[in-house]
Amino acid sequence: MMFHGGRGGWWNYIRHDPSKEKPKIDRQLIRRVLGYAKPYSGLVTIVLVTIIVSSLLDLITPLLFRDLIDNVIPNRDFDRLNGLALALIGLPILNNLIGVLQRWASSKSGEGIIFDLRQQMYTHLQQMSIRFFTHTKAGEILSRLNNDVVGAQSAITGTLPNITTNVITLVSTLIVMLTIEWRLTLLSIIVVPLFMLPTRRVATILREIRRQSMEYNADMSNIIHETLGINGAMLVKIFGRKRHEIARYAGINGKVRDIGVRQALIGRWFFMAIGLTAAIGTALIYWVGGRLVLEGDITVGTIVAFASYIFRLYGPISSLTNIQVEIAASMVSFERVFEYLDKPIEIADRTDAETLERVNGNIVFEAVSFSYLTDGEWQTQEGDAPLELSVPPLEPLPSPGAMTPNGSKPDKDAPVPTISTRRWAVHDLSFEINPGELVALVGPSGAGKTTITYLIPRLYDPTAGRITLDGHDLRDVTQESLAAQIGMVTQETYLFHDTVRANLMYAKQDASAAELEAAARAANIHDFIMKLPDGYDTVVGERGYRFSGGEKQRIAIARVILKDPRILILDEATSHLDSQSEALIQAALGPLFAGRTSIVIAHRLSTILAANKILVIADGRVVEAGTHESLLARGGLYTGLYQTQFREEEGVASTSSASGPANTAP
Repeated sequence: MMFHGGRGGWWNYIRHDPSKEKPKIDRQLIRRVLGYAKPYSGLVTIVLVTIIVSSLLDLITPLLFRDLIDNVIPNRDFDRLNGLALALIGLPILNNLIGVLQRWASSKSGEGIIFDLRQQMYTHLQQMSIRFFTHTKAGEILSRLNNDVVGAQSAITGTLPNITTNVITLVSTLIVMLTIEWRLTLLSIIVVPLFMLPTRRVATILREIRRQSMEYNADMSNIIHETLGINGAMLVKIFGRKRHEIARYAGINGKVRDIGVRQALIGRWFFMAIGLTAAIGTALIYWVGGRLVLEGDITVGTIVAFASYIFRLYGPISSLTNIQVEIAASMVSFERVFEYLDKPIEIADRTDAETLERVNGNIVFEAVSFSYLTDGEWQTQEGDAPLELSVPPLEPLPSPGAMTPNGSKPDKDAPVPTISTRRWAVHDLSFEINPGELVALVGPSGAGKTTITYLIPRLYDPTAGRITLDGHDLRDVTQESLAAQIGMVTQETYLFHDTVRANLMYAKQDASAAELEAAARAANIHDFIMKLPDGYDTVVGERGYRFSGGEKQRIAIARVILKDPRILILDEATSHLDSQSEALIQAALGPLFAGRTSIVIAHRLSTILAANKILVIADGRVVEAGTHESLLARGGLYTGLYQTQFREEEGVASTSSASGPANTAP
């Protein structure tokens, strides 16, 4: 980035920003900011008192110089000289000790404020629904929690104390200068309006630059989070996109660099103008003061003292002329933090919410409808009609010679299945699951099966209708007590970068070693764990990537067994596993289902056959319900799914049975 001086250079450079409004300092925002300092009012008082004392002590030194020049040297007063020397040593020592006290109080209050702010934001984000996290980049959240919170802290521990220091220094310096020589004091003040000229323009620009810089840094954090996490790193390597990602990072990194240079140069030119104004004022003081000395109106010590005070006068003035810039820029951090803190909590406990005790597990959906999309996302769509997108089926269609269970051949001219880009993920959904039942959810991809499993633990709330558990509307019970009754094993198993033991105990913090082992044995994973280098204390790695898919899934099953929930929700995705892992997981599901109300997104015929009830989901609705035999006899959608997805598995199972039992040993 090239930079040239002159009217067409630095002024145009400053003028480049499109914003022309004066930065607004919202009093309500400032009151809210100061509210975070309220719990630390005692420490803040110490900071203010030490600032006042330190500023007053700084006023003494120029007076000592004046006394040295006007009295001690002409009068050859050695005793007074010794006293001045001791004072010149003692004052800095005392001032520094006060500075240590000020720093302690400032840092303690500042770190307390940043703790409170971070904790409040983290607590608030923990209460946000899954919808918030699916619409927000993880890097953006990290940026708000780290960069913006630190910026907000500096506003209280940096900007506000600086303003206080400058105000006290300015007022006290003016008082002393007026008592020494009022004519030189007035002359010093004459140039003050020159400080105000560049402030308005620069204030607007620096505020916008600060905001843009934060956004760029958030984008950079997001790229780091996405591409340097294990999932992102693998994706980059698999698709050979290293150069692309390096270039993408370089692009945003370059923007951060360029805006930093721009901010530095604008600030430098601004303070150069301020410094030039101060130099003019200082020159006037020496010129007029020198004439007054020559005419005998003032002493040499007075003009020397004034020369010291002039810097104490113009320094605070230059800072205070920039006060609007500083406050407005520091408020940007608070605005970005409050933007997250003010986001409404979509799913919150009611004030009179009940605490669930041990439940039976009766689940009822009553005319439930739900949409992932907001009204704004559908404002261009008229009504609720779906947009039909014809796509090839994900599973192979039956061969022309295949027969349906009733003996007829499938229609070769049957329409190609469609995926609906519809407003409602589930619509007018009604069904009941009795206590202890195993219910299998089957249907084409995108039918709404996963949405049903999200609604039961209140990861989302229904848009219409209601869901009850043992007669309790889920919205009338506390989320914590509801979560205690439900265990979930998702298709993508998530493990923390911690030990196997810690990941298992996430379900039950006070679990004993015997309970851990019993859960692991039930999930057919204990023997594998014991072969690890450190057994249960082996670190699983980022997201558990040191383990295979089957091993991670069995750990997840063990974790749910350890929790011992009354209701189980399972996405039984085993198609990507090897036969041995699949057999071990199928064996682990037996004790997992026993005695629980279980809802399974079924991918295996064995699970479907074991189900008390099968719900066939299509386009967000239950289109068929019954047992395997009754649904096959009906010859509807389930029959087609059986033909395309499960019949081959049944043939394999029959062959395996004829040849003998499979070896499922680890």
